[in-house]
Amino acid sequence: MGKECLVEMKKISKSFGGVHALTNMDFEINKGVIHALIGENGAGKSTLMKILSGAYVEDSGKILFEGKEKKGTSPKISMDAGISVIYQEFMLAPHLTVAENIFIDRLSEKSGIINWKKMRNDAKKILKEVGFEDIDPNAKVGELSIAYQQIVEICKSLSRNAKVLILDEPSAVLTFNEIQKLFTLLRKLKKEGMGIVYISHRLEELFELCDNITVMKDGYYVGSYSIDEINKSELIEKMVGRELKSLYPKRNAKIGEVILEVENLNAGKMVRDVSFVVKKGEVLGFGGLVGAGRTETLRAVFGVDKKDGGKIILKGKEVDLKTPHEAVKNKIGLLAEDRKQQGVLLEMPIRYNVTLSIINKVSKYGIINHKKDKSFAENILKKVTAKYGKIDDHVDSLSGGNQQKVALAKWLAADCELIILDEPTRGVDVGAKAEIYKNINDLAEAGAAIVMISSEMDELLNMSDRIIVMRQGRVTGELENNHLKDVDIMKLCVEE
Repeated sequence: MGKECLVEMKKISKSFGGVHALTNMDFEINKGVIHALIGENGAGKSTLMKILSGAYVEDSGKILFEGKEKKGTSPKISMDAGISVIYQEFMLAPHLTVAENIFIDRLSEKSGIINWKKMRNDAKKILKEVGFEDIDPNAKVGELSIAYQQIVEICKSLSRNAKVLILDEPSAVLTFNEIQKLFTLLRKLKKEGMGIVYISHRLEELFELCDNITVMKDGYYVGSYSIDEINKSELIEKMVGRELKSLYPKRNAKIGEVILEVENLNAGKMVRDVSFVVKKGEVLGFGGLVGAGRTETLRAVFGVDKKDGGKIILKGKEVDLKTPHEAVKNKIGLLAEDRKQQGVLLEMPIRYNVTLSIINKVSKYGIINHKKDKSFAENILKKVTAKYGKIDDHVDSLSGGNQQKVALAKWLAADCELIILDEPTRGVDVGAKAEIYKNINDLAEAGAAIVMISSEMDELLNMSDRIIVMRQGRVTGELENNHLKDVDIMKLCVEE
């Protein structure tokens, strides 16, 4: 299929206050092409796509839809032109059915009367066309898996005759099999002539799926490349603006005595008879598909979820941690999977987030010593190489990678002996990943025991000393990381 241009964005600039989010940015979307848009957190990818979707108004530049300049800016104008965006946070009504969500803005069309039978049949037809006829049009969306909710979002776009589909980090919460099903669907849509923009920090996905890649840095256009003319190392260098010698830095930690022993832990339906140990200076990886029970296991250890049975032994002494407060008192930290909901306080100053875990060290008689608080936070943030404006800025002013560093800094401040990291680099760009990996290694070298849950095989294989694999709430194997391959882990993830 020829490269027929669907969207052309020329010299787009956008500022927020004194901050230049985009400067003379160019971007093209062609018919029948899957085009990756990549860059570090804060590079301007989301701003560019929000301008295309009509959510933001550009300060300068122009946008052409199929050769004609766009007149006016609104989500409706973009939607009518065939532009559809699927964000990380889905725009779905969980209490409504699949069919109702697909046709939510056209429920009654012109008559004012809803033809329920036609709507369900039309939804069934679209679901069949995309290869997901097993999704029931009558099912409540809130009861579907995240992967199926994403399919409903895509079907909603197709029902509006979308010509351009933009997906923002679509694979972040999907299992390996679900990602492959999504890729099959996107390749099908590509063959049918749709232009697809794929935004992801998982570089290996881009080489498997995409035709072209456009790189952004600090709001500027770096370049566009055919997938065949660039390799992963070159791509990383263009994204971060420097040569990144190794994404996974070497660690020289000395593995010492056992810090934590978990024996026959049970907690709800997702944690059944789980046992493991982690030692001082060690990074213990936890692998498994989404829903395997990894997060639930470590939440039970940290005192977030109630335990039904089993023992937790900390430095040789059995403990009964019923709350996170008790865990923190025992020098245990948990970097939660969902940083926005559980890792940081977005609308609070950066410094308060950092010192939250050690408030007694920077206060007296319940009154915070602001000079001490500020100095302490700045020193910790320097260690994790966090980039921010002012220490009193709110956390929501930071990029995703820097929000994650603030969440990590909180546990560095607490001087933890055991740190649990749940998907520590999810939604984080490659430059920030390398820095977070160095932070993890520094913690291990300083003698902390690290437990790391990760759904990224490369991360598990390159960062872990040992790997525990879980499936359906149980441990299916423990692997010494001595020249392991991803197939060794996947076998334990999926086999009975």
